[in-house]
Amino acid sequence: MATTALPAKRVTRRSMAAAAAADSVESSTVASPSDSPRPSASSTSLSSLASEEAEPKGNYTGLLDTYGNEFTPPDFTIKELREAIPKHCFKRSALTGYSYIIRDIICLATTFTLAYNFNTPEYVPSAVARGLIWAVYTFAQGLFGTGLWVIAHECGHGAFSESKTINDVTGWFLHSALLVPYFSWQMSHSKHHKATGHMERDMVFLPRTREQQATRIGRLVHELSEIGEETPIYTLVHLVFQQLIGWPNYLITNVTGHNFHERQREGRGKGKKNGYFGGVNHFDPASPLYDAKDAKLVIMSDIGVALAATALYFLVQKFGFQNMAIWYFIPYLWVNHWLVAITFLQHTDPSLPHYTAEEWTYVRGAAATIDREMGFIGRQLLHGIVETHVLHHYVSTIPFYHADEASEAIKKVMGKHYRSDTKGGFFGFLNAMWKSARWCQWVEPSADAKGEGKGVLFFRNTNGLGTKPMKVTPSA
Repeated sequence: MATTALPAKRVTRRSMAAAAAADSVESSTVASPSDSPRPSASSTSLSSLASEEAEPKGNYTGLLDTYGNEFTPPDFTIKELREAIPKHCFKRSALTGYSYIIRDIICLATTFTLAYNFNTPEYVPSAVARGLIWAVYTFAQGLFGTGLWVIAHECGHGAFSESKTINDVTGWFLHSALLVPYFSWQMSHSKHHKATGHMERDMVFLPRTREQQATRIGRLVHELSEIGEETPIYTLVHLVFQQLIGWPNYLITNVTGHNFHERQREGRGKGKKNGYFGGVNHFDPASPLYDAKDAKLVIMSDIGVALAATALYFLVQKFGFQNMAIWYFIPYLWVNHWLVAITFLQHTDPSLPHYTAEEWTYVRGAAATIDREMGFIGRQLLHGIVETHVLHHYVSTIPFYHADEASEAIKKVMGKHYRSDTKGGFFGFLNAMWKSARWCQWVEPSADAKGEGKGVLFFRNTNGLGTKPMKVTPSA
């Protein structure tokens, strides 16, 4: 594990004046209809994003991440990060972006044309060989499709073009073709960026607390440090289901997102909870994930998905489900797999902290992410989304083709607070999925944390891996 974050500097606290100035910084980094500051858990405020910070008063001794490394929260500022990035890295070009879209579409079309015309009994007599070729085809198409997904994601952040219209039209078409509700996801994803690592407001892979983990497995809180190891087969089954249905499940039920919808400022979250039929999803204009003014955007997203689904229906009628399964639906599952895997590993690692509401700041939350490495696949086919995610959380409007240079620039400011795991390239990335699933089961404070340090939470597990869970007495 190549972890490059063992913080040693003192933490700083934000000033009220800096917090007031911070909203304009974040609104430039996340281009979304929901960028305005809001106080609720579902809509999230930006008051914690600071470009200046005051001297620390908290006690952050005794903090240990899951690896056993000592930890203190970051102490740099957004202003320092932005000033370190070369000015040309902020420039966005729609023409450059469209050149990558054309490249990805050519890859999709060429792969389909070759397989359709030449993977036939006439050219490949062996049925087994044809099956293997089609399997390779679905894998490759899944990667090319994920590349288009990533560019649509760039559109949602305003990183594709200087024009908001070009961003949204392009992103809507690309995401709709992949059955993604563009504006709906754009808005919830913006809230994730504004509250990354926040235990009450984050929208993506929010970990369970010790209490939630105990409830999930039918145990008392104090028993978690005593129960036996989770079987590897259970971990495997969990990962398989996560990778197969994790993305549609998130869109439909908000699984892995926060569940504090009662705090939605317009009262739209009253009585609503994550889960099936809980009233929290990305398709309902009345969902507490959105405000009333966002309804038209949710409807536009639904129309895009409905048009794509209708086109797929007629294609199935014309070519049959078996053909469409190979040509589209299995590659679609591969796209979902890569999306979930990438997001999971960007925010789940034994080195990453999470914060309670009292201890969270924008700087701290954005630093609670990690860069991975997927070699040629990640850097070329997936447009570097795996390798430059830490930067992406600080300045989301930087286009992917400038992200490597900008990442190198902010590393000098972040120092040991920057995290990466680049060991093993593509296969190391796959191994990290297993490792994170085994090491990262729930979060809790460090056993020796004092004062404010109790609001900094780290992953723990019952598998005997890394720092042991706290010993909690039954009366606690």
